[in-house]
Amino acid sequence: MALTNFIVTVVGVGAVVLLLRSDVKQSASIFRRNVKQIRNWLEEESASASKTAEKSIPKELESKVPPKDVPKEDKH
Repeated sequence: MALTNFIVTVVGVGAVVLLLRSDVKQSASIFRRNVKQIRNWLEEESASASKTAEKSIPKELESKVPPKDVPKEDKH
């Protein structure tokens, strides 16, 4: 009886290990694929943002200070 219980336990544990091992491999594969997809999305967004930034050239601010507000030099 003890030998039968031991054999059943070993077979059960072996089956669980095999199932988990294949599940872990499949999960790792899916995770790698997801990481690649996210990296591609980030690169596309980065490229899109840089193209948008190149198109919208910032306009230089014009100095619109009235002449009377320009500080005068001290005559000491």
